[in-house]
Amino acid sequence: MVCGSLEIEILNSFWNLTAIDEDKDISIQDVVDNLSSNGTQRAYTTIKTVMDRLVAKSILVRYKVGKKFFYKATMDRREMALDMLREFTNNFFDGNYANMMRFVEKEMDDLLVK
Repeated sequence: MVCGSLEIEILNSFWNLTAIDEDKDISIQDVVDNLSSNGTQRAYTTIKTVMDRLVAKSILVRYKVGKKFFYKATMDRREMALDMLREFTNNFFDGNYANMMRFVEKEMDDLLVK
């Protein structure tokens, strides 16, 4: 599942908000406020658009309680990381995890410096 940087920011915010209570109802405003508290200013409409894209990708689900919409993640951080690692390995190493690990080991010094 390919995600852009803002999608990842929103998902990280989402997972942070649900870290204590995974059943917590999360609204767009909750994500906007969380991002703002972390120093990232984003417009409500931008966050809504990106969260709706995440719904279209089946990473989030949207549901209505009363007159308000809430969101839940379909994957936790670990599941998403593993999914992205699989995709990365398939795209760059023809699905060969050993080759991917050799690459990471070889490049580790450069990765740690940056």
